[in-house]
Amino acid sequence: MLSLPALTSDITVAVAPGAKLTEAVRRPVEPVGKDFMHHATRTLRNHTWSEFEKIQAEKNVKTVDESNVDPDELLFDTELADETLLAHDARDWKTADLYAAMGLSQLRYKATDNQIIKAHRKQVVKYHPDKQSAAGNSLDQDGFFKIIQKAFETLTDKNKRKQYDSCDFVADVEPPKKGSEYDFFEAWAPVFASEARFSKKTPVPELGTLETDQKTVEQFYGFWHRFDSWRTFEFLDEDVPDDSSNRDHKRYIERKNKAARDKKKTADNARLVKLVERAMNEDPRIKMFKDAEKKEKERKKWEAGAAARAEAEAKAKAEAEAKAKAEADAAAAVSAKADKKKAKEAAKAAKKKNKRSIRNAGKDNDYFGDAADAAAIDEQIALIVDSLDDEQLVEVAEKVKADAASAKAALQEAAKGFVASGKLTASLVAYFA
Repeated sequence: MLSLPALTSDITVAVAPGAKLTEAVRRPVEPVGKDFMHHATRTLRNHTWSEFEKIQAEKNVKTVDESNVDPDELLFDTELADETLLAHDARDWKTADLYAAMGLSQLRYKATDNQIIKAHRKQVVKYHPDKQSAAGNSLDQDGFFKIIQKAFETLTDKNKRKQYDSCDFVADVEPPKKGSEYDFFEAWAPVFASEARFSKKTPVPELGTLETDQKTVEQFYGFWHRFDSWRTFEFLDEDVPDDSSNRDHKRYIERKNKAARDKKKTADNARLVKLVERAMNEDPRIKMFKDAEKKEKERKKWEAGAAARAEAEAKAKAEAEAKAKAEADAAAAVSAKADKKKAKEAAKAAKKKNKRSIRNAGKDNDYFGDAADAAAIDEQIALIVDSLDDEQLVEVAEKVKADAASAKAALQEAAKGFVASGKLTASLVAYFA
């Protein structure tokens, strides 16, 4: 890493009038690029320029040579993946790894017809008995050449290859170990990709990622729950004798093979069901969807409960208000009744007081100077009082509170009015009439 030196005071920069320079900033500068790497390599390895150029030229020649190699051959195994195949009994060729024998153990069911042909050509050249004999190898390896021929015969026949792929357990990808820590998508994607090779329906949906939407995830597991496999396990059948002399034995072997295939098919279907169920249980997206669904249910339940609570609260409030109003109305009625009673009693008491005040008007005013007629005056005042209505009673009572002249005048006015109306006769109230 290289740092530029700081600006010195003797450095001048032409600046337009009115313009300003930004403040200097120290930044690290790192050399990169092809030329720098060449320089660094030469320096570290202590090569001269001529030595370095010679090395580069050799690399370029090698690159040119490799560019002429068939790309299919780069996928073949350069060395035999399983050395025990060299000693494998050719008569028991069905138990051998045919893809490994062809140098295609990396490709297996993904190998194209063209790649199989090229791989066979390569293996024949390498393991032909004449070639092995010339190289001084044991003739025991001739059996392996027969296995190569059987592998080529099997893998170039569409039906036979399908039967072999059905039983190619080496191509199976095992699911991650239970209880171990792993990335779900990195661990399970190859498992489902391996199982997908047996699907009758195409295209087969992919596992996806953590961001895959719920509908796509449900469609993925729906596909695998209804998975239609063409896997038959016929390759593992016991060979049926070609002779027709013992037909019963031949039919027995055929029935036995069919029963074994059905049993393997049932077991494989059960295995796949468990595998899919386990993947679903461990899929973080399923847990996310369930949690989201649970929260949504709780939200809807809370909202429904909130509406019910609000309705109950409104009903309770209305009932409480109605009860309070009824109690208030009842209290008001009781209070009004009591007030009415009080008012009635007060009016009655006032009336009594007014009557008493008028009756005592003669006595209180010394009978208006006619004490000799006191009894007659009291009697006549009593008649006048009994004839007064409530309004007149109040009016006369107010007037008699004044002096004796006003009291007498008020009684005289009332008496004359009753005489004029015929309510009293003049003889009964002669003193005031």
